[in-house]
Amino acid sequence: MSSAWVLGEDQKARFGCGALEVCAIRLSVLPLRLAPLLVAALAAGLIALAAPSRASAQCVDEALKEQLIGRRAYRGVVPRLFKKALRHELSPMGGWYAADLSDGAPIYGGAYTFHFTEDLGLEASYFRTRQTYGFLNAVIARGQGLVDLVEAEEGPMQLFLGHLVWSLAYGKVRWLGGGISRFDFYLSLGAGATDEPAAQGLTGSGGFGMKFYLLEWLGFRLDVRDHVRSQNRVQLGIDQIVNDISVMGGLSVFFPFKS
Repeated sequence: MSSAWVLGEDQKARFGCGALEVCAIRLSVLPLRLAPLLVAALAAGLIALAAPSRASAQCVDEALKEQLIGRRAYRGVVPRLFKKALRHELSPMGGWYAADLSDGAPIYGGAYTFHFTEDLGLEASYFRTRQTYGFLNAVIARGQGLVDLVEAEEGPMQLFLGHLVWSLAYGKVRWLGGGISRFDFYLSLGAGATDEPAAQGLTGSGGFGMKFYLLEWLGFRLDVRDHVRSQNRVQLGIDQIVNDISVMGGLSVFFPFKS
């Protein structure tokens, strides 16, 4: 229902306005009545414009989700390219033997390992080094009789050891931007016997190492072992537990040649 303000002649005379002023009064009222309609139309337009963008964003999110799920489906546990299970390993090795009491000396020998799973293996090894006391003999000679020690017997020392080998981690490495090789990081724990000049005894051994697989049947290994044993030297007045460290490297040949 619309209404208009019409001024009579006496009102026109009182306010001093004419017919044009009546039209102006009507026009000034129109914006006040159309304001709610304009606001409603503007809101409807904004909702109409926002709806497609939300729908398109939802479509993009769904497509991205499917893409990520599809990529994740190809991920997971990567099968080993180099397999050791039920294979034999022969390893000629050599390195350095650092003893607590005697001088450091080269060490060499070999190891045989049977891998009954990909993670566990049994290793039997034999190593040989030489036990010398050059430093202590120099101290004795320099003491000129002031040091009451007798020169210790020198000679070869042999180690007969057995270890349980646990492959803790399996990975890959790229060499200087070239090809990719696989490797194992493993722990070893075992015991054996040590035959040294004028003494024999039990030896505990443990350590860690890495094997780099160069070919399907060939690898390169690095080992660090701690040999714990009792050393008794009457000539030196020594009877104590020693920790001798060996650091060795070598090649490993696997049988059969194909995994």
